[in-house]
Amino acid sequence: MELKAVPIEKPADMNFILGQSHFIKTVEDIHEAIVTTAPAMKFGIAFCEASGPSLVRCSGNDERLTGIARDNAARIACGHSFIVFMEVGFPVNILNTIKNVPEVCSIFCATANPTEVVIAETSRGRGIVGVIDGNPPKGTESAADVEARKGFLRKIGYKLG
Repeated sequence: MELKAVPIEKPADMNFILGQSHFIKTVEDIHEAIVTTAPAMKFGIAFCEASGPSLVRCSGNDERLTGIARDNAARIACGHSFIVFMEVGFPVNILNTIKNVPEVCSIFCATANPTEVVIAETSRGRGIVGVIDGNPPKGTESAADVEARKGFLRKIGYKLG
């Protein structure tokens, strides 16, 4: 078995969701879930089919984002994995909806951080072992850091008062 780290290639501030599912209709069902939950969101989805023709299946409402999803999925190349890139919204807006899509098995990450996908490769194929999401902690938050965090969440409208 060989372990590899595949970096996600995207603009620095772009959010994405990486997950595992189990069926070819994943692309259509995630597409429908996003547009019914966050109609203004721009997104692209790619899914690595794990049997039959074993193609990277794509959908989305934005050609550029669909291309970013397709290119990253092709580099990850792990069966039944999917990736969604988005603008005009955040993972928190659609994450629970995607988790409730019947064929979705798990979510590896939802982030805008620099990310590497840790992949195990055998003679059978490739699978996602996990992700390296962002940076390691540089310490623990101080009282000023707590206030800054709370202020930021209120500034962007995720908390009231």
